Amino acid sequence: MARLGALLLPALLLSGCFGDQSVLPPQPADGELAPRLSTFQRASDREHLRLLAAFGGEYRAPNARAQLNDVVARLVKAGEGQIGSYEITILNSPAVNAFALPNGRLYVTRGLLALANDTSEIASVLAHEIAHVTAHHAVERAEAEAESALVTQVVTQVLNDPAAGASVQAGSKISLARFSRQQELIADQISVRNIARAGYDPYGAGRFLAALGRNTSFRNSGQGQSGSEKRLDILSSHPSTPERVAAVTASARQIGAPGLGERDAARWLAAIDGIAYGDDPSDGVVRGRRYLNSTLRITFAAPDGFDLEAARDMVIGVSGNGAQALRFDSVTLKPGQTLESYVASGWIDGVETGPVEKLDVDGQAAVLASGKGTDWTFRLAAIQAGNRVYRFILAARGSSDPERPMRAVLSSFRVLAAAEAQATKPLQLRIVSASEGDTPATLAARMATQDRAFDLFLLLNGLDRNSKLTPGQRYKIVAE
Repeated sequence: MARLGALLLPALLLSGCFGDQSVLPPQPADGELAPRLSTFQRASDREHLRLLAAFGGEYRAPNARAQLNDVVARLVKAGEGQIGSYEITILNSPAVNAFALPNGRLYVTRGLLALANDTSEIASVLAHEIAHVTAHHAVERAEAEAESALVTQVVTQVLNDPAAGASVQAGSKISLARFSRQQELIADQISVRNIARAGYDPYGAGRFLAALGRNTSFRNSGQGQSGSEKRLDILSSHPSTPERVAAVTASARQIGAPGLGERDAARWLAAIDGIAYGDDPSDGVVRGRRYLNSTLRITFAAPDGFDLEAARDMVIGVSGNGAQALRFDSVTLKPGQTLESYVASGWIDGVETGPVEKLDVDGQAAVLASGKGTDWTFRLAAIQAGNRVYRFILAARGSSDPERPMRAVLSSFRVLAAAEAQATKPLQLRIVSASEGDTPATLAARMATQDRAFDLFLLLNGLDRNSKLTPGQRYKIVAE
């Protein structure tokens, strides 16, 4: 319970780099490399399917995809034959991340697309990942490992439940493989040179790295982010942001003074106008303390003071002081099994359950029981809706009592009408023009999210707290 929702997942094999022999370690002869790359090709095909499953599948965004393809085409042309062919997949995840497989498959999350502000910034991301591929960084790392990094194994359970651990993996809780610090810095240097050769502003790399740093600070300082979610960004496995910003800025200065190269903000903003922002309602979304799932057609609210995090098949919540934790998921009863017998049979190893109380929750049959573990006290609830059973576990440690919070959760649970479920749409990133008199505060007031809307507006648009808006210039907001 102390590590509710935490997973240790050995890594996806991510690879890398733009082949500049002046900064790369000696490369093996072609005859030595081919068999290994054939092995990695087969492994990459498996990892592609795992990535799609773990990060919400492929997100269809034709305009953004076309722009990404154009950027890669320019990078390949600038590579003077040293860069091969690449295929881009946009992943349906709000996490901010990008990575590549050894066979040239590039991945960017829609969360990352929302953070970039111009073509040079997104070019720096793609160039960095291409650099890892062409430098064979994953090959070098894998050879140093005793076991293949492609064997993914969940070694930490959620509430001692292996199935729940697997479901969190499917909900994007993946620790990506770490390249060495030196490999990351090499990839940064190569990417700066390559985007400059492709005609982009080489200073875009520094701007985007700074944005990543601000994004991490924003997420880590928020009340709505769990510990595991805070790790789900691109910086979690990279050198510190100030070090990388300083390095790429120094590399850009060697190329020329600021102001050279393309940084087409209008073109990039037009490409991402309308993409989904945040959680996908079909997997469940968190709106403040409320959880809604348009596929299951259910909703409930977490107790006061709880932060919620939605995964594909479950919801995890933790109280502000860490003394209480909530888990929600669903199961199917075995033939002939009743709610009472299911709860009494025990969900958690080592937890003894007490008497079972029958309830009516929003017109649905439900039961509630108490449980006791070594360090935790539990309230276990199950609600039957059709052939599905929704279950809640609320755990408390120390003198904290889970009774009242569990009652509050159950009283908030209800089944959504079909029209209401259909109306639960993902938030969208919209591009709007500033008018005379507009300020960051006035545009932030138009944001659909109320969770630190002003700070989020500044983050998305690369602005600081003293920034003034330019009338007629276009900015990002989050809208219904």
